[in-house]
Amino acid sequence: MRKTPELIVALDVGDLASAAALVDRLYPAVTLFKVGLQLFTAEGPRAVEAVQQRGGRVFLDLKLHDIPNTVAGAVCEAARLGVVMCTLHASGGRSMLQAAAQAVAGGGSSMQLLAVTVLTSLDARGLEEALGSPLDVAAQVVRMASLAREAGVDGVVASPHEIGLLRAALGPLARLVIPGIRPAWVAAGDQRRVMTPREAAVAGADYLVIGRPITAAADPVKATDRILDELRAVA
Repeated sequence: MRKTPELIVALDVGDLASAAALVDRLYPAVTLFKVGLQLFTAEGPRAVEAVQQRGGRVFLDLKLHDIPNTVAGAVCEAARLGVVMCTLHASGGRSMLQAAAQAVAGGGSSMQLLAVTVLTSLDARGLEEALGSPLDVAAQVVRMASLAREAGVDGVVASPHEIGLLRAALGPLARLVIPGIRPAWVAAGDQRRVMTPREAAVAGADYLVIGRPITAAADPVKATDRILDELRAVA
């Protein structure tokens, strides 16, 4: 039987009251929530605590990218907050990735580190503009993911279009957290490399990160139920 990926709802809102209201409405159908840059910048650790107080678990998506010592310190603080997953950019390099992995392991935390490979908003043209040289997106994703694995990182964040390549490169145990999920009934928006929840589940994702199709819906509960039904039908 195919594994059903877990849904992560992205709390991409600007204030604690809005985030808490979404968790109250969606829990316990959803138990894992993303606290990202917008909400964490606005509210700080209180955002994490608000989710936890309501029974939820937190995926802290800050995409850390700095010198090794700074990132190691940041992931230690994330672990102290009790988050279950935390992101950092694979493009920070081997030393940064290793420092972060060693800091988490040394602290005895079970928090999982996830390396962001190539943002789902970037297509081949955007990647070339960002890096200054023509690169194949899929090849760059696999390259970054392999570097992260060698450095001791637990899993990766990548677009659904690279799931198959990542499974082949990293094996069945690597955690694949997949944003860029857009149900057929919503617009893709600023995402470029997208799939529907069903397509990503069939491809082999472990987690699906979905924000605006739920948070911007007229009825977030109905939108969530519709997505969960689509995922259950795949198993």
